[in-house]
Amino acid sequence: MTDVQDEDLPAHVQTYQSFNKLVLFAILFIVLLLSCMALGLVGGQSIFALLVGVGGTVALLIAFAVLG
Repeated sequence: MTDVQDEDLPAHVQTYQSFNKLVLFAILFIVLLLSCMALGLVGGQSIFALLVGVGGTVALLIAFAVLG
């Protein structure tokens, strides 16, 4: 019984780490989105908010693709 559990452990650890990266990406993307919305709507800097939003999204995607 312990042989089966020992063989499954690396797969479970890999799944856990992948899920953690997905949750971290979602949290960072939501924070980026909310800050760009606040900057564009409340701050009146819509062009700057658009540039930060697009640039930040691309940076997040590249960072998580390279680190993943």
